[in-house]
Amino acid sequence: MTGTTGDSAVNDGARRVRVVLVDDHRMFRTGVQAEIGETARTGVEVVGEAADVDQAVTVITATRPEVVLLDVHLPGGGGVEVLRRCAPLMAAAENPVRFLALSVSDAAEDVIGVIRGGARGYVTKTITGTDLVDSVFRVQDGDAVFSPRLAGFVLDAFASTDAPPVDEDLDRLTQREREVLRLIARGYAYKEIAKQLFISVKTVESHVSAVLRKLQLSNRHELTRWATARRLV
Repeated sequence: MTGTTGDSAVNDGARRVRVVLVDDHRMFRTGVQAEIGETARTGVEVVGEAADVDQAVTVITATRPEVVLLDVHLPGGGGVEVLRRCAPLMAAAENPVRFLALSVSDAAEDVIGVIRGGARGYVTKTITGTDLVDSVFRVQDGDAVFSPRLAGFVLDAFASTDAPPVDEDLDRLTQREREVLRLIARGYAYKEIAKQLFISVKTVESHVSAVLRKLQLSNRHELTRWATARRLV
């Protein structure tokens, strides 16, 4: 996320929004907190943080924030899994919890996945503090918010009444297999993947074998090329 404290929005004192930060990088959460979390100045009160899916669901359920800033790639099933498990909170007639994806990824698959899951918008981590505060308040109001280039993905996907095109190869993979695929393609070792996803090395090996079999690939180098071609990395 770019921007400095001096760039951050100044709130007029009339509005407040309670926010939970969900991201598996502690330093990034700390940076966002410093950038937007000075409540007297921005109107944003950070009421909780989480680093994985289980933590996120627990914290969101306990604090019932107005807005959740949600990373897409999280240990335990990703942002889509958080959205699935928090669906009743999003559907609440009074004080619904709204989600704004905040991710380094600008892949169409990630954008469409979380929007289908119920997120109200998607912005990338290059956003300034001022714009992020503005986006949080807009999502609180029920608006849809997107970084300019990403809005096109959503428009393209939902432009017709027909179902959006599906990548049949990718659709064969489970959510966990997709997570392992991305991490393998990014060069992570099996031990690192196991630690990131809170699973055993043996389970990682099983997932990799399943991915290679389903995609009819021979090794991790072919897998990396396959993932890169689909902008999944």
